Amino acid sequence: MISIIIADDHHLVRESIVSLIEKWEEMEVVGEAADGHEALRLVRQKRPDVAIVDIAMPLMNGLEAARQIDSLDVETNVVILSMHSDEDVVRLLLRSGVKGYVLKNSVAEELLIAIRSVSKGETYLSPPIAQAVLSEYLRTDSADDVSTIIGRLSSREREIVQMIVEGHTNKTVGQLLNISTKTVEKHRATLMRKLKVRSLPELILIATKHRLAFLDD
Repeated sequence: MISIIIADDHHLVRESIVSLIEKWEEMEVVGEAADGHEALRLVRQKRPDVAIVDIAMPLMNGLEAARQIDSLDVETNVVILSMHSDEDVVRLLLRSGVKGYVLKNSVAEELLIAIRSVSKGETYLSPPIAQAVLSEYLRTDSADDVSTIIGRLSSREREIVQMIVEGHTNKTVGQLLNISTKTVEKHRATLMRKLKVRSLPELILIATKHRLAFLDD
C-alpha cells in the first residue's frame, strides 16, 4: 500500500485528488494539508511514501516545503503539482530532492503514474517538459545564478520572503512564526542586504523573479 499526503490550499483540488486515488486499492491518502507548514507536520507524523505538493501555497511554498521534507529523516518522496512549465523552476525542484513534477493540466492517470514511480524512488516529469528539462539539468552547473541566490538564504529567511510577497506585515509574520516583530525586522533587513535591494518592491520583484516565493496559480 502506497501511503500519500496531499498539500494544496484549494479544498476542491484536494478533494478531486482524493477521489482519484481512492479508486486504486494500492494507494491510500493518510492526510491533507492546506499549506507547507501543515505538510511538514504531516510528513513528520505520518511518514508517508509520497507527498503530493502544490508549488504555490501560502506561508510556505511548495519549493521550500520540498527542501525541508528532503532534509527530514523520512523516506517520503515529493510530487509537485503546478501550472508552471518553467525549466528553471523544475531544475530548482529537482535539486531540492523532488522526485516528480506533474502539470495541473495533465490527464488524471498521469498523476497515478507519477505516484507509482516516485514511491519506488524513480523520477517522473510530465512529458511536455521532461526531455528539455532533463537534458538541461544534466549539463547545467549547479552553481547557476538562481541557485546561488537561494543558497544564501536560511530556511527561516525563505519562509519570511514568502510571507512578505503574500503581503503579511512584520507583526503578522511574527505571530505566524511565533517570533517577535523585532526579529522579523532583523531577518528582513538581512534579506535585503544579501539580495542587494533597498526597497520592499525590489525585494518582492527579485523574490518572484528568482523563484524564492510563489503566488497562487
